[in-house]
Amino acid sequence: MGIRTLITFLCFFALGSCAGQSGGDLSSTPQVRKDLGPQGQLVAKTLFGAKRNGSRQAAAAYGSYANGCAAGLVQLPETGPTWQAMRLSRNRNWGHPETVDFVQDLSRAAVRQGWAGLYVGDMSQPRGGPMLTGHRSHQIGLDADIWMNPAQDMTLNRTQRENISAISMRRSNGAFVNSSWTRGHHEVLKAAASDKRVARIFVFPGAKVQMCKDAKGDRSWLRKIRPWWGHHYHFHVRLACPKGARGCVDQAAPPAGDGCADAQQWVNNILNPPPPDPNAPAAKPRRELRLADLPTQCVGVLQSD
Repeated sequence: MGIRTLITFLCFFALGSCAGQSGGDLSSTPQVRKDLGPQGQLVAKTLFGAKRNGSRQAAAAYGSYANGCAAGLVQLPETGPTWQAMRLSRNRNWGHPETVDFVQDLSRAAVRQGWAGLYVGDMSQPRGGPMLTGHRSHQIGLDADIWMNPAQDMTLNRTQRENISAISMRRSNGAFVNSSWTRGHHEVLKAAASDKRVARIFVFPGAKVQMCKDAKGDRSWLRKIRPWWGHHYHFHVRLACPKGARGCVDQAAPPAGDGCADAQQWVNNILNPPPPDPNAPAAKPRRELRLADLPTQCVGVLQSD
C-alpha cells in the first residue's frame, strides 16, 4: 500500500477530516521535511490513533519519547496474575517487549509489599506516535503509567476498569504526601527505580521529598525519581532505549546525586510561589505534530500490516 493510499484510507476512517485540521506557530517546532509532499502535513495523532494493532515488524523505537513512533509493539495482556490494564477502551496497553516485561516484573515486586498487584494505566498506542488525547510523550513504547492504588482485586471487569478512579497521594498541591501514602508505595517505586532498564520515574514533588526522608542505606536509586507536575494519581516510568536500538533517542540522564535538594526546592516553590517574572516571554502556542515531523521510519510503521 502506497503512502498516498494509506493516508486517504486513514483520513476517511479516523477522527474527522485530516485536511480540516490546523496548527499553531510553525516556528516553535522542528522544521517539516519536504519529501512527503502534502501528506507530510497531515496530523500525526489522527494517523496513529486510527491503528488498532501493532505492526508486523521487529520491535523498534524510533525517535524520542515526545516525537516518534514504534514498530513491533506487543500488547500487555488485559489481565495477568499480578496486574490489570485499566481504561481498556483507550487501547493504550501496548509497549516495547522490554516495557511489557518490566511491568510484569514490577507487578510481582508489588505483591511482595502486600498488594495483589498493579493497576496499569496508559502505556502506548499500538504503533506509538502522538496520542489522540492526553500525553505528549508515550510515543515510542517505553513509557508506562502505574496507578497509585495499592491494588487488592485482580478480577475487575471491563466496565469496572473504565469507572474506577485512581487514588491521589498528594496534599497541599503536591507539597506533601497524604494519609493514603504507605511504605509500600516507597518500596514499589524503589523497586522500579532500581531496575537497570529504567531511565527515570516522574512523581509529584512531595512524594520524592518523603522518599528522601525515609530512604536508608544506598540512595543511588533516588536519582531516577524526578519531581514533576501532576503524577499524584499515578507514577510514570520511562525506560531507556534498549541496548543497541538504532534510531531511538534517549533523554539526557538526570543530574548527578540523589536529587533531594532539587525536590525540596519544588516543594518550597509550591508553598511559597516565587513572583512571576515580568520579563518572561509569552509561551508560544504548540502546534500538532505532523507526519513529516516524525522520524522517517514512522511512514513504514504506518504502512506495515
